[in-house]
Amino acid sequence: METVDLTCEKREVRPKGLVNRLRREGRVPGVLYGNLSAATPVAVAAQELNARVNAAARQRLIRLKSASSDLDGKHVILKQVQRTPVKGDILHVDFLEVDLGKALRVKVPLKFAGRPAGAIDGGILQPLEREVLVECLPLEIPESVEVDVSPLGIHDVLHVSALRFTGNVRPIFDTDYPVVTVLPPTVAEVPAAAAEAAPEEAAPAEGAAGAAPAQPPAAEGAGGQTAGMQPGAKKS
Repeated sequence: METVDLTCEKREVRPKGLVNRLRREGRVPGVLYGNLSAATPVAVAAQELNARVNAAARQRLIRLKSASSDLDGKHVILKQVQRTPVKGDILHVDFLEVDLGKALRVKVPLKFAGRPAGAIDGGILQPLEREVLVECLPLEIPESVEVDVSPLGIHDVLHVSALRFTGNVRPIFDTDYPVVTVLPPTVAEVPAAAAEAAPEEAAPAEGAAGAAPAQPPAAEGAGGQTAGMQPGAKKS
């Protein structure tokens, strides 16, 4: 797993206005939660923190760099990030110190790869989960877990137990829950009223054509009698 560095410093918690001043200076207040030690209030540069925090690398291992010997060299992961509701700026961050020799549980994003077999028949890939809880050593935390969906046909479901994990990474779950499926194609249905009205609308046109009187052949223009003979005349 990739390890990134982040400059960090201890901060004072009083007076209360210090937090707002930190933010105005372009720094983000936070708390470092240690394994055995008490929680430590810290501050980090907002620009540097934003460069380290993103959706694709949320569980990256972070190595702190600090002038304080209590912080310098510690390995942490992000525990919680609080953002503003509109712009998404980071307001506060919580770090969790990790022991490189002890396994921990973290959530890792799922990465769906391949084209499902059911897509040939119009099937639609439907992810049911976007991340999975795993247990592993801090240095073995994967960036993501790749899920091969190419064998899936329509209505097929892939469960968490079928996922493949590298190294000593193992999934944590109580129930073998589904993570992805392939839905049948969506067909637009014709409204019943329109379907019933269509034959009725066509009926008058067909009836009108059938009701038109047939024109008599030209040879029968005299009522079907032999030309030149009058009605009632006897043939000589």
